[in-house]
Amino acid sequence: VQLVESGGGLVQPGGSLRLSCAASGFTFSGYVMSWYRQAPGKERELVASISSLGVNTNYADSVKGRFTISRDNAKNTVYLQMNSLKPEDTAVYYCNVRRGADYWGQGTQVTVSS
Repeated sequence: VQLVESGGGLVQPGGSLRLSCAASGFTFSGYVMSWYRQAPGKERELVASISSLGVNTNYADSVKGRFTISRDNAKNTVYLQMNSLKPEDTAVYYCNVRRGADYWGQGTQVTVSS
């Protein structure tokens, strides 16, 4: 299993970013995919998840209405569109799949600052 995140960076408050996670090594369309984040000094937290066919999504209360998770099963890729970013969204964002064990990407840094 390999998960490779991209798309992080520095953005001003109110700005937008789109994260991508390219997956390989398993049948992508058969699994729920999730985005987590971890801010300095804090525990890793679930941001959003999407069902295997993209029908159902779930979001943390802190990002509802601002973030959108989506997936393209033809490209084995899951996305996180982040709008109206706030300084408290600053964290390392990780892609996750649970196949018995949890598998993680290397993470991508998102920094929201003026």
